[in-house]
Order: sequence, then structure tokens, then C-alpha cells
Amino acid sequence: MKKRRLKLKLLPKFVVSLTILGVVLTVVISLFSYVNTRAYLEDMYAQRVVFGAQSIATMLSVDDVRTIISEGGDQTEAYTRTVELLTQLKKDGDITFLSLTTKDADSVTFYIDICIPEMGDDPAAQMPYGTDVLYTDAASSPEDLENYTIGWELFQQNVGTSEPLITDNDYGYNFTASWPVLDENGQAIAEIQYILDMRDVRSYLNSVLYTMLGISLGIIGVAVVCYILFVRRTVTRPIGRLAAQMESVTAAGEFQNQHIDLHTGDEIETMGDAFNFMLDELENYIDNLAKITAEKERIGAELSVATQIQASMLPCIFPAFPERPEFDIYATMDPAKEVGGDFYDFFLVDDNHLALVIADVSGKGVPAALFMVIAKTLLKNEALTGKRPQDILAAVNNQLCENNEAEMFVTVWLGIYEISTGLLTAANAGHEYPAIQRAGGAFELYKDRHGFVLAGMEGSRYKEYALQLHPGDRLFVYTDGVAEATDAGNNLYGTDRMLAALNGCRGETLEDLLHGVKADIDGFVGEAPQFDDITMLGFQVK
Repeated sequence: MKKRRLKLKLLPKFVVSLTILGVVLTVVISLFSYVNTRAYLEDMYAQRVVFGAQSIATMLSVDDVRTIISEGGDQTEAYTRTVELLTQLKKDGDITFLSLTTKDADSVTFYIDICIPEMGDDPAAQMPYGTDVLYTDAASSPEDLENYTIGWELFQQNVGTSEPLITDNDYGYNFTASWPVLDENGQAIAEIQYILDMRDVRSYLNSVLYTMLGISLGIIGVAVVCYILFVRRTVTRPIGRLAAQMESVTAAGEFQNQHIDLHTGDEIETMGDAFNFMLDELENYIDNLAKITAEKERIGAELSVATQIQASMLPCIFPAFPERPEFDIYATMDPAKEVGGDFYDFFLVDDNHLALVIADVSGKGVPAALFMVIAKTLLKNEALTGKRPQDILAAVNNQLCENNEAEMFVTVWLGIYEISTGLLTAANAGHEYPAIQRAGGAFELYKDRHGFVLAGMEGSRYKEYALQLHPGDRLFVYTDGVAEATDAGNNLYGTDRMLAALNGCRGETLEDLLHGVKADIDGFVGEAPQFDDITMLGFQVK
């Protein structure tokens, strides 16, 4: 039993889709605001840090700095003046860390490290005068170590940082800038280290993000609710009425007086009008359908009778001539439709001559079947007069050309077998090449000379040929439905496959032979539909 899928109504779909859209827009807007605000603030503080370090380094007296970094510099008036100046600057600028240092390749030496407890500085963390700290000890990560290396390279070049070095580690989220104090020759003798703690900035940015998320969610939430109310009134409610009306009509099975009135002024109203029009027309359609169905059933019954009539017109009792041990015959015809245009025939012209016929009428269905009846009758009538195959074909061709307004034609292979001598005289009017198997040999195509199709052109002449058949020889004739059978990939069965199938069961009876070929065709075609009649006739000299 097929499981019913869970159906989600239209309004919930709108709610879900709009909610998803609202969340996406909220996130995008908030992130956009956050990124822009962060870029602005970080750029502003970066300029402050770099400019601050440069300004302070420029303000310092070179002589005082030279005195401070000399031995015993912390006992001088220059040291006291500089500490007072840097302390005041740290307070005024709300600087997190402010130091006077020197650098070498692997360490930094602190000469002044300003500590103001009322600003939250920890006196225990203050660097005493002359403290030398290795980069490897100060760095908490490879990135920090790389920053110290960059600072040393800049100090060697007598320049400061053009943009702050950013660290985010156990010491906090800091912007660090350094600027050298240059002597009279432009050589760096010390530098100002200016560090600004950015944790408050980060907290502010996070609050901006959360605020934008809240504001955006509120605005979009209100917009979504208003839009849902609008959609419910103008879309889902009218469509729901229309769906309910459809279910009611379906359940009642009546289509009269079942109209619905929708006044939305848009495509939904047009849909309702179309539904009303459909109801008006559906009753007439059902009446017409009943008539068409009855007519189709009548035609189907007549076609079934026609199929039986056509099958009864072809020889279908085997063995066909049980009293004649000199030969054996077997034939099959599988039409593509209820009736077909292919036919075969065999009959005794007299006690010593057997006529063999296989033919294919152009087209399919009823027209081809009617033309087949005429052609079969004319061929048999002409053959029973004792004429030669070429004369039979010429006479039937002229008769079929008369009043052939449908411009149909028929391909025919006709042979007269002389029983006493084994001589087969045959003529071909545009038909497929026959296949012949000599006793003990393999089936091969006999490429006889083709004449023009019957009913194609009045006055056509035909050539005949003779084949001497011996006991054990077999003849196989067929229509183009055999060679031109196609599989789902539109590949042709072809005469090569046909010969292989014939030779695969050549030691069996004629009935087994023909059924074997048909089974091989069916295996090749697979699920592809049959497009043409498939007719085969086998003859064997006993």
C-alpha cells in the first residue's frame, strides 16, 4: 500500500520560508554593521596608538634619555623628570602600558615602566629599572615571538611601527606601537613602547552586534507577521476556499451549480473563474467521453474480429500438406497492430507445383490490411492460372495500379516449386533477399535481382530466376520487420543477427527454426515497442 506523504499547508510554508529569510537578513545586516563598526574603531585606535608612541618619543629630551640608559641613570634628575612626564601622559591618554626600553637581537631592556595603581596597574608586575627580558621568555606564542622580531628589525632601521602589532593572548587583546628616540645622528638609542588594551573595545563591539541582532530581529519579526497576515487574507484563504470547493465537487461527483465566487482582483480570481468554466464544460466532456468510449469499444471489437478474419485468411494449419512427404512448410505472422499489412501464402497450383508467397504492404493497420487482402487474392488467382512468376507479378502490378488513389504499394517474393524436379522458379518485387541453406551447410543470403514494387508503376516488368533444391535444403523468406527490428537504443537487428540466429538452430524443425529466430529478435528488442509486422516462412525439401 502506497504511503501518503505528509502535506504541509501553504500558510505554514510561507511562515517557515519568511522566518528563514528573516533570520538570514538579520544575521547579514548585523554582521555587516559589526564588521564596519569594528573596522572603523580598530583603524581609529590604531592611529591613536601609532601617533601616541611617535608623539611621546618626540617629546623626550635626547640628553635625558641618554642619561637614563647610562649606568646609574635611575638616580638622576633626568630619570625623575622623565618618569613624571610619562606618568602624566599615561594618565591623560588612558594608556594601558607605557615604557622606555632598548632592544637587541634577542631581548628587550626596560628602563622606565610606568605603574599607576589607581589606573588598575599591578605594582608587582612593574618592570624594575634595567630589567632585561628575553623575547623567548616574553612570547606566549610563535606569533608573539614574530612580533618581537619585527620590532627589533624596525629598531635597527631607526623607525617605528607604521601600524600597531596586534596580540591576543594571556596578556589580553592589545594594540602595541613602538617609536624610537633618535640622537643627533638619527640613530635609535631607545624607544617608547605604547600599549593599549582593546578588551573594552571588543566588549563594545560585541554589544553592538547583540544590539543589532535584537533590533533587526524585532523589525523583521514585525514585518514577517504583517506580511503573513497579508498573505493569509489575499492568498492562502482564497486558495483554501478553492481547494475545499474542489474537494467538495470531487466527493459529490456533480458539476452543476458548484460555482465559487472569489473577488481578489488578481490571478487567484482568474483561477476561480477558470474553475467555474471547467465545471461548466466538464459535464459536456463526460458525456462526449462516454460516447467516445463506447465508439472506441465498438471499434476495438471490430478490430478484434478483423484480426481473427485476417488470421483465418492465412494458412495456419501445420503440417500444411501431411499427404505430401516431399516437402515441409511453416510460417508465422506477428502484426505490430491489431491487423497488419504483411502476409504469406502457400498453395498447390497443381499436383506438381507449389506456390510460395511472402509480401509486405506499405503502412500498417486497417488500410494496409485491406490492401493486403486484395493483393493476396490477386496473387493467388494469377498463380492458379499456371503463369510464370514474372508474369504473375506483372499482371498483379497492373491490376493494383488501377484506382490506387491511396498510393499504397506492396513488396512480394513469389516462388513456384516444381515438386518432381526440385526446381524453384522465383521473382522478387522489391522484397528482402531470401536465405538458403544447403543440406549440411549454413544459411546464407541469396542476393536475387529485385524488380519494382507492386502498385508502384503500371507496366513494370520483372525478372525471374531458378534455384535447384535438393533433399535437406531449406529456404527462409521474411519481411523487413525482421531485419529492421530496433532496441531501445534505436539499433537495428539486421540480417547478420538473423543469419546467426538461423544457423544457431539449423538442425531443428522448421517450427523450431522460426520460433528460435523470433525469440532471438525479442531478446534483442527487449522492452522497446514493436514498430513493424514480423512475418517469416520456412520451406524444406524432404
